[in-house]
Amino acid sequence: MEPAGGVEKGDGGEKAGNGHAEGAEEGGGGGGGGGGEGGRLRGCRGFLRRNALVVLTVSGVVAGVALGAAVRGAALSPAQVAYLAFPGELLLRMLRMVILPLVVCSLVSGAASLDTRSLGRLGGIAVAYFLGTTLLASGLAVALGFIIRPGAGAAALNTPGLGLPGAAPPSKKTVDSFLDLVRNLFPANLVAAAFRTYVTEYKTVLRNTTSGNVTVEKIPVGNEIEGMNILGLVLFALVLGVALKKLGREGEDLIRFFNSFNEATMVLVTWIMWYVPIGIMFLVGSKIVEMEDIVLLVTSLGKYIFASILGHFIHGGIILPLIYFASTRQNPYRFLLGLITPFATAFATCSSSATLPSMIKCIEENNGVDHRISRFILPIGATVNMDGAAIFQCMAAVFIAQLNNVDLNAGQIFTILVTATASSVGAAGVPAGGVLTIAIILEAIGLPTNDLSLILAVDWIVDRTTTVVNVEGDALGAGILNYLNEKDKKEKEQELKEVSVEAVANSKSEEETSPLVTHKNQVSNATSTADPESKESVL
Repeated sequence: MEPAGGVEKGDGGEKAGNGHAEGAEEGGGGGGGGGGEGGRLRGCRGFLRRNALVVLTVSGVVAGVALGAAVRGAALSPAQVAYLAFPGELLLRMLRMVILPLVVCSLVSGAASLDTRSLGRLGGIAVAYFLGTTLLASGLAVALGFIIRPGAGAAALNTPGLGLPGAAPPSKKTVDSFLDLVRNLFPANLVAAAFRTYVTEYKTVLRNTTSGNVTVEKIPVGNEIEGMNILGLVLFALVLGVALKKLGREGEDLIRFFNSFNEATMVLVTWIMWYVPIGIMFLVGSKIVEMEDIVLLVTSLGKYIFASILGHFIHGGIILPLIYFASTRQNPYRFLLGLITPFATAFATCSSSATLPSMIKCIEENNGVDHRISRFILPIGATVNMDGAAIFQCMAAVFIAQLNNVDLNAGQIFTILVTATASSVGAAGVPAGGVLTIAIILEAIGLPTNDLSLILAVDWIVDRTTTVVNVEGDALGAGILNYLNEKDKKEKEQELKEVSVEAVANSKSEEETSPLVTHKNQVSNATSTADPESKESVL
């Protein structure tokens, strides 16, 4: 009976204890509501802390649009507009300052860290990706140009009313353009290549013929103009990295120097990135204030602007993500979500080269791309991969053809595709760099370059989406190469594991069956039963 009573008391005590626990649990539930709210607040703070730069950059773009719209009615003088753009000018100068060390050091260290086989394989895949996506972009632009017909009915555009520049860029022969591309690949002076690039200009010569007529002849003359020869520096850095790899131990010190220089440059980039939101706000605001009559411009060239931006949206939002998904079977939009800051920088600066530092930083930290891949492929992509520029150039060529009532035949369309793909390789990664290459396409298909002033008028609008698509193509290419490299590495590790397992199995079988070798366990077993002579091997 006592045990039973003890059990009852225990039960009662348990009930009381449970009642107290339930009360505490209810109180805890009430506190849990407060804890849940606190958890949500902590989660929001954590999200803002992790994505502070992204939020600030997007806010900078929005604030820039609001600033431009608010100040536009104040009728600022050109000097005041220049003062308004000063913080944005500082951002561009800082980003351009780190381009040279970043490109050279990252390519040297990237090429030196990859073995020759991987370098050749990844380089071949990158070239195929760049050429393939640029050809797709060119074909998409030509198709959209024929469907939307942006130049139809636009022949009566009032050029003076739009405030367009009167002089078009000087035309250049297609052959000379490609020869300049090859010349810039091999700069005669590396120091000069850091700030000057080679171009062909023409000198007009009057010649008297024997019949008394005067002929005008244009003679090509080489000249160097202001601007970094990024193409020559990229090729030199790649070859130098491969050469240092071949040197072995003798080249290790120099490779370490370039690696350290590269890491120090990335630290500088991290500091510069916190100034990006302020610079972007004033860049966008000053550009809106500079335009004379945005409404008239958009209504006059609205179909061309719409066709170009639609091409960028289709290529950047559908085609490139599909290529990434087909290659990696991963969600491309999650990959792109980690690159909002570089995209905002590209939108504000209109420069692929200026976006390169932030792109390298974000693609490594947010998307986990191997630094050897990103620092090898992104500088090359910023130089030779111009999907957005190819869309912009092809659309401009079709627009000008329709403006002049010229029906393009199959040969001219093929020429546009090939010339746009090839000329985008040498396009400068700076604002309005693609406008100069349109003259090459127009020259190749025999169209006048006088209407390029119309393209220049809306270039500040279209060039923003152009640059975003350019850097997006580079980033997705780096993601594809990183996936293929990781896959190849895993396959090699699996092969090594299989080989090691087979080797262990073979050693065991040899241990059991070989009559020529006396192993330790056989010796130890034999010592207790056999005479000393049996310890010796048959060999």
